[in-house]
Amino acid sequence: MTANLTSTATFDFVAVLSQAAAAYRGQRGTRPSAEILVTALLQAEKAAKRQRLTYPFESLLGKWQLCFVTGTKKVREGGGIVLGKGLYVPKFIAIHVSFNATSEEDSGRGEIGNQVKFNPVLLKLTGPVQYLGKKNLLAFDFNYMVISLFGRAVYNRAMRSGKLQTEDFYNQPIAKLPFFAFFLVTEDFIAARGRGGGLAFWIRET
Repeated sequence: MTANLTSTATFDFVAVLSQAAAAYRGQRGTRPSAEILVTALLQAEKAAKRQRLTYPFESLLGKWQLCFVTGTKKVREGGGIVLGKGLYVPKFIAIHVSFNATSEEDSGRGEIGNQVKFNPVLLKLTGPVQYLGKKNLLAFDFNYMVISLFGRAVYNRAMRSGKLQTEDFYNQPIAKLPFFAFFLVTEDFIAARGRGGGLAFWIRET
C-alpha cells in the first residue's frame, strides 16, 4: 500500500508536524512543544504500521535539515529502552542529511551524505545506502570524511577501506548495519526511527 496522508485519521499529527516545520523555518506560528511533537511522531509511526504504508526510495531523494531528535535511555528494571524528551536542534548548528540515487539497475541503492556545520567548521560524511521499500528501511554506512575550515578542506580521505568498503556494504546483513526505519515521508518533511530507538524529524532544505 502506498502512502496516503489525506485521511482524517492522520490529520492531527500531520498538522502538528507541518506547524513544527513552518515555525522552525521562521515562516509562521510557534513551535509545538517537544512533548507534543514526540506524541505526533509516535502517532505517525503507529498509523504507518496500521495502514502498512510504503514509500519509494525516490521520495527520500534530496537534502533534509534535521529539525528535532529524541534520545533514548535504558530502564534499570527489565533493561528496556524508552524515548528521551526530545529537543529541537539549535539553529546555530546546521545538520543535514541527503540521499542520492546512484544505480539505475537497482533503484534501492544510493548514497547518503551527513553534514554538520558549526561555523567556521563543516564536517561531512558520505557512504552507500540500501533501501528496502517493503519495510521503509534504509541501511547505510559512512566510508568517506571531509572536514572544512572557512570553506577550505583540511581533511579529505576515505574511512577504512574506501571503495572496497562500498562494494562489501551490499553483502552485509541489514541487521549488522546502522539504519533508519522511515514511517512518514512527505514533500516537506520526513521522519524515522533509528536503529538505537530514537526518533528523528527532518524538513526539506529550501
